[in-house]
Amino acid sequence: MRVYHKFKWAMLVHFMTNWMFEEGNTIGGNNPDKVWVSPASPKMRFDFKVYREYLLDMKRCDVNTLIIDVGDALKYKSHPEIAVEDAFTYEEMERELDYMASIGFEVIPKLNFSTTHDVWMKEYSRMVSTPKYYEVVLDLIDEVCELFKPKYFHIGMDEETYENQAKYDYAVVRQNHLWWHDLYFYVDAIEKHGVRAMMWSDYARNHPEEFIEKCPKSVVQNVWYYFSEYGENIEEKFKIRIMPINLFEKAGFDQMPTGSIEYKNDCLPKLVEYCTEHISSEHLIGFMQTTWEPMMSKWQDYLDRGNEAVKAAREVYFVKTGK
Repeated sequence: MRVYHKFKWAMLVHFMTNWMFEEGNTIGGNNPDKVWVSPASPKMRFDFKVYREYLLDMKRCDVNTLIIDVGDALKYKSHPEIAVEDAFTYEEMERELDYMASIGFEVIPKLNFSTTHDVWMKEYSRMVSTPKYYEVVLDLIDEVCELFKPKYFHIGMDEETYENQAKYDYAVVRQNHLWWHDLYFYVDAIEKHGVRAMMWSDYARNHPEEFIEKCPKSVVQNVWYYFSEYGENIEEKFKIRIMPINLFEKAGFDQMPTGSIEYKNDCLPKLVEYCTEHISSEHLIGFMQTTWEPMMSKWQDYLDRGNEAVKAAREVYFVKTGK
């Protein structure tokens, strides 16, 4: 049995933490306090006890939806070679999904197919857009949909630029027709299961007209804005990140805007205030909070602050909407 919520107060939860550099690559820096820019690990960076307590803490702070970064943290039946050494087995993951549902969480799986964040795919990250790559991706999507039984599926797709891969040992950036071809491939594979794709909206920043013309309206947009600057006089680097919110509202996309405690603890509450004024209730399906740190005691402060930010954001939403 699975749980589904109409309006989602979501937390991005990291079972997988191999986002960027391949194992052994330290040229881009190896800051132990910032796992998302650290080299890939052959083992999970995950404490089961911390994770289970975190679930209850999220529940107390009114989180009702979990977006699980699955990646290489699952021993896929179709491609077990992708998994890290101590990844969840299929049966263990199924048990966790049942437990999450039992305490009221909707669960949305996430596999990031951006070439900047696909190190979790192991050898297949060096086969992007080949017949073998498409075969593997299709297998993974089919398996995750079967296991999670979700209503939504996050495909990532953020930061696929040369600038974000400048210190990689192996860099690849799709563009033009190929970027759209692969996006359609992911979306079609997901929608065949009766599931909706959602994605980070980075591409729309620099290609707004193209994005509105070509992106299927069925895809939920996750504009991530991790800052607290709003208004007419803010710097251009902030304006370009906020811009897609209004662009998508005008074009009729459903949205789940996303905040973080990376820079400011009040990021999500301020984002909620802005979005309730600029996105219609028809197209606002919820909000997401991110911490970008693992389920481990070392990062407990990040986890706690993320939860508190959701609680504060829900209070702002109630004041603004009465809901």
